[in-house]
Amino acid sequence: MEKQTEFNLWYLVVALFAVLMLNSLLFSGPQVEPMPYSQFLQLLEDRKVEKVIISEQFITGEYRDPTGESKHFVTTRVEPELADRLAQYGVEFSRTPENTFLRELLAWFIPLFVFFALWMLFFRKVAERQGGFMSIGKSRAKVYVEKDTGVTFDDVAGVDEAKQELREIVDFLKNPQEYARLGAHIPKGVLLVGPPGTGKTLLARAVAGEAKVPFFSISGSEFVEMFVGVGAARVRDLFEQARQKAPAIIFIDELDALGKARGVGAVSNEEREQTLNQLLVEMDGFDPSVGLIIIGATNRPEILDPALLRAGRFDRQVLVDKPDKNGRAAILRVHMRKVKVADDVDVDKLAALTTGFSGADLANLVNEAALLAARRRAEAVTMEDFTRAIERIVAGLEKKNRVLSEEERRVVAHHEMGHALVALALPHTDPVHKVSIIPRGIGALGYTIQRPTEDRYLMTREELEEKMAVLLGGRTAEILVFGHLSTGAADDLAKATDIARHMVTTYGMDEDLGFVTYEQPRQSFLGEAAAGPAPRQYSEATAKQIDEAVKRAVERAYRCARAILEANREVLERSAAELLKKETLEEDDLRRLTEGLRRIEGCGEERDTRA
Repeated sequence: MEKQTEFNLWYLVVALFAVLMLNSLLFSGPQVEPMPYSQFLQLLEDRKVEKVIISEQFITGEYRDPTGESKHFVTTRVEPELADRLAQYGVEFSRTPENTFLRELLAWFIPLFVFFALWMLFFRKVAERQGGFMSIGKSRAKVYVEKDTGVTFDDVAGVDEAKQELREIVDFLKNPQEYARLGAHIPKGVLLVGPPGTGKTLLARAVAGEAKVPFFSISGSEFVEMFVGVGAARVRDLFEQARQKAPAIIFIDELDALGKARGVGAVSNEEREQTLNQLLVEMDGFDPSVGLIIIGATNRPEILDPALLRAGRFDRQVLVDKPDKNGRAAILRVHMRKVKVADDVDVDKLAALTTGFSGADLANLVNEAALLAARRRAEAVTMEDFTRAIERIVAGLEKKNRVLSEEERRVVAHHEMGHALVALALPHTDPVHKVSIIPRGIGALGYTIQRPTEDRYLMTREELEEKMAVLLGGRTAEILVFGHLSTGAADDLAKATDIARHMVTTYGMDEDLGFVTYEQPRQSFLGEAAAGPAPRQYSEATAKQIDEAVKRAVERAYRCARAILEANREVLERSAAELLKKETLEEDDLRRLTEGLRRIEGCGEERDTRA
């Protein structure tokens, strides 16, 4: 793709200055001193004039021996017998015709021509970046044909349900007469919803590649401009182009930028609402039998206008969710085709280690592993490269240059082993994969990585309580060993408090408050921050009860973690000393160091430890 040159205003300023200098050099002659004609006659008598040039109105001359700043002079011609007098005094003179009109015309025309050329260059640069002033109402959609997309369903993995839904669209585009024969028509619009990075755009391009039809791709934000009516004009132009090339696919990425619900918020956006209205009209206006299909993609379906989602517009919503373990393995195999992988790479184990990763995350993982292998000049990407890449993505970049004091290293080692031992002692927690005290990321002085054995979609109260206990294991170990508190547990406390509040207010897991939801879940695919805070719908007395219930849940998790670490104090000290020595403990090291670890059945009020 050709790189676009950005226009700089200073280019125009320098060019104008150059035009003025050019005008000055071309049309301004030497410095000339005006004088009366009588003085000119006196100079003639004194033989101080070297030569003159006579025009119809003026006489321009040059001093024989100039004494002032100017070497030339000019005077108005008066006497017709001047030639005789010049000859009488031996002055050299000449006569030349003067075309002042042409000179003045060029003096005006050339600067205007140069300025106009620069101005056209400026508009040309703007046109390259913004589509041109004259095409302000034209669609900016990129049009792909079969050979341009280069993507088929074989290149998309981990979203089998979504692929199955879209195969019907492909079949209709290939054989529309089969559907028309029975009077059926394909849905006008398909809305792909899901978290970022799950492959919504890739799926849309795969549909076009499979159907072998023109593919119009545009982002929702490209419709909306500062001029009212421009977005609506672009919508009309887009649909007109698509009708001319039907059967075709129109793909609108980030549909929420264009289709946000109208009338929401204190300030309305007239341009965006007009553009949305035009889109609704166009979706109602085209005949579904012509083979024109609209595919939209968004990760914020909750803010879309209801008129977009009704039957006859975006008839179907296809969820493109994060892949499960089998889906992650399939995605990894697709991306590993492009890199040289060693024989020791276990794709299924990598899929188990990457719970919660999206397709984009997995593509980044393969690339990071390849970069790590390239840095050490390896012949192929090994399992160790993939493991280090996962740690880099999950925990952040390793900071070996950050030097901690010996006391800080001891605190961090006990803190991380507190997490690990509590996780190993409880029955419903994920296995501990690695513990390290090498600083990573922003503010992380150490980390403990747990590897889920399976994808989980439901969690019980007992599992949530044990998860809080693991989070509080680091703070508990610091209190037990050093008898003081540090700032290293800030993130653990925030996560534990968040789990406890959800247990009380959302999941109805507190006996005193009952099976009542006090806060409606408003989480979108972008997280709770994007959805905004939920409105409070309970009294101050209930709020106090909620705060007390959250505090009780966190304290119960802390007592559970303390009971485990007190019962395994010797194991804690031994494993922390080994961690200080090696800085990183793998799964096999942890298994060896925690032999004889006393485990408990759960984090209820009365739990006895057992060997």
